[in-house]
Amino acid sequence: MTFIFSLILGVVEGFTEFLPISSTAHLMIVSRFLAIPATDYLKTFEVAIQLGAISAVMVVFFKKIISDLSLVKYMVIGFIPTGLIGFAAYPLVRSWLGSVWVALGALFLGGVFILLFEKLFKEKNGGLDYKKAFLIGCFQCASFVPGVSRALATIVGGMVMGLPRRSAVEFSFLLAIPTMMAATAFDLYKNFSVFTPEYWRFFAVGFFAAFISAFIGIRFFVDLVERKNLEVFGWYRICLVIIVILASFLFSKPFTG
Repeated sequence: MTFIFSLILGVVEGFTEFLPISSTAHLMIVSRFLAIPATDYLKTFEVAIQLGAISAVMVVFFKKIISDLSLVKYMVIGFIPTGLIGFAAYPLVRSWLGSVWVALGALFLGGVFILLFEKLFKEKNGGLDYKKAFLIGCFQCASFVPGVSRALATIVGGMVMGLPRRSAVEFSFLLAIPTMMAATAFDLYKNFSVFTPEYWRFFAVGFFAAFISAFIGIRFFVDLVERKNLEVFGWYRICLVIIVILASFLFSKPFTG
């Protein structure tokens, strides 16, 4: 790990965290092409820099949360299924973070799913309640598989529960706050020993890079979704997988794991 690599991974995390394209898959792909060893520190680093992206969400949506504190209740309820299943399945999820092929497979299938979803699904115009928040949290559990995308799972979950597209996107952002804070705290607790003083400096660079890029990315995504649908992200996911696989063999460095 170097400061330049920390900066690159932070920017990738921030820009992709709230798009339905899987930040985890992008971090895994980029780190492999940069030849960064897939150590326990790298896995924890990639989880921990989510704090930068989450901080951006809290800044962007601060006024909205303060003006409607019921959103906090929905966020907590939506987090319950993810928290329970995530805690129980932590060793399995941690092992998946080392498999690029799992991420690429989920990335490709997720792209196909988006194209079918946008073609077949009729958007509704309902409101959010406790039951819907809980069920959206259940949808979020699909994102334990690298490459699925937490944003995709929760946006689709919100729309299936009857939320209009913009509301589903905004709740996806808000639900990320307790989810990613808990995931980061738990991962740091389990792997705190891998952080040396130098590694903390790398983390600081990644954190601030993720914060700035996420702050930009959130506004871009909300505006894009209002004007269009998710189809462009479906095609992006499919094309990315094809390009990554071809590139990995072209440069004689096929992925392993």
